[in-house]
This record gives sequence, C-alpha cells and structure tokens, in this order.
Amino acid sequence: MVRQMNFNNVSFLSSYGRLSQIPPPRRIEIAFSGHSNVGKSSLINKIFNRKSLAKVSSTPGKTVTVNFFDFENLYIVDLPGYGYAKVSQSEKLRWAELIEGYLSDTKRHLGLVFQLIDMRHAPTKDDILMINFLIESEIPFVVVLTKADKLNKTNRAKRLEAFKSEIPYFEDITTIEFSAATGEGVDVIKNIIEDVAGDEFSPGDMQ
Repeated sequence: MVRQMNFNNVSFLSSYGRLSQIPPPRRIEIAFSGHSNVGKSSLINKIFNRKSLAKVSSTPGKTVTVNFFDFENLYIVDLPGYGYAKVSQSEKLRWAELIEGYLSDTKRHLGLVFQLIDMRHAPTKDDILMINFLIESEIPFVVVLTKADKLNKTNRAKRLEAFKSEIPYFEDITTIEFSAATGEGVDVIKNIIEDVAGDEFSPGDMQ
C-alpha cells in the first residue's frame, strides 16, 4: 500500500551555488527542472500548501542555486531555471554545471525528475535538450505542462496535438496538465511523489 504523506511537513534545508558544495546523497531525491519563469516555484508552493516555501518572482532566472527541501523521508530539489538570456556567459556556464552535474551524478538517489514545460508554447531548444538528456541518461521523469488554466479547451487540444511532433517520444511520456491558479494536477503530482517515497515506483512506468 502506498503511504499517505503529510504535504505540510516540509521545510527549507539549504541552497548550493556550486556543485562541489552539494553534500553526498542520504535520501531519495525528487528534482524539479524547467526553463526560467516556467512556474517551478509556484508549483512547489502549491504542492506543499505554502505561499513562499519556494521564492516566486516575476523576474526570470531568479533561482540561481540548487535548493534542497526536507520532506519526510525525501529531499525535494529545486534546480536553477535554465535558458534565461539576460545573464553573463559565465553565469550560464555555472548554471549548466550545476544542473548537468547534479543530474549526471550516478551516486545520487534520484527517484524522479518533474520536467516543467509551459503548456501555452512550443518547448524551447533547452527543453528538448533536457528531455533528450533525461531519456539518454535513463533518468525517470514526467513532464508537467504548466499554466494550463491560461488555455481554453480548444487551444489545449491544439497544444497537446502539437506536442506530439515537438517533443521526442511525447506519447510515451507521462504528462500532467497543471495550474497553480486552480490546483489542477496537484493530486496527480502528490500521488506520484508518494509512489516514489513508498518504493512502489518503477522507472519504466514513467517513460
């Protein structure tokens, strides 16, 4: 039986600006990845019923560290938003090292990555690179289509049809339509997190 988790039982643990600062793994980790301003912080706050657990900003590129949160027997990991153009090349390289270095560390107990994509638009080049990286690295992941409330039923259907040709293996990937405004998709995400925590998660189910 999948355990029931208390999604209010979460707290900020620490932030790391360099890969070398991240401590060795001690628990299963669930990471959240996505383009700058895709809504990662809003999603994390919605899942855990908080207003400011993860800092929300109207300025893209606000999350510039790997942020760890303590949640029962898991660590929730908020990765820096990628793809923001208005930063220096050296800063872009630092973010890339953080994200790729974290995800490439085979010693980490990475149970799942929630890969966020703005449902209103075609995925960016960086989104596709990330999805291909996750597939090639055999890292279990699901795609969360954020800001779903911004689309009416007709436009949603059009975007879902377009994703079939825009995202590699889209029809084989588990996808969740999500809205921080309405709460759509929250229960599905919580159930997946509980599956990971309960050791009933199978990577093959997610890809």
